[in-house]
Amino acid sequence: MSFVETTARLTDEGVSAMLIAAIGAAKAMGQPQCIVIVDVSGVALASFRMSGSRYLSLKSAAAKARTAASIGAPSDSLPEHVRPAIAAASGGDVTGLRGGLPIRIDGVLLGGIGVGSGSGEQDEIVARAALAAIGAGTA
Repeated sequence: MSFVETTARLTDEGVSAMLIAAIGAAKAMGQPQCIVIVDVSGVALASFRMSGSRYLSLKSAAAKARTAASIGAPSDSLPEHVRPAIAAASGGDVTGLRGGLPIRIDGVLLGGIGVGSGSGEQDEIVARAALAAIGAGTA
């Protein structure tokens, strides 16, 4: 019986590449964004608020990232009927808002990215650009 397991995690370079790609995508669409990247346990690895983005969106971006990392699925995949209760129970750390995506490489869940300050569609486009920068997927 082994008491140690090997885990995969994002490197600093991977996190940086994701941030750079997300910022580039947000600039290209003309929508400043808040971007948060967390590890699989929900601990923030990076948090960036672009100039001109809404400052409260930094909180929603963090909740989107933590939700995606926790459930291993897009944040908006939470069923509608549980969203208010789970948001209340988690003190706002879990949300059903669009814009949070899990980070997976080779099928291994590494964390989540949350983007906020644009429409849900814009937020998700920026998050997908960040995933593409490291060859990550959501499934």
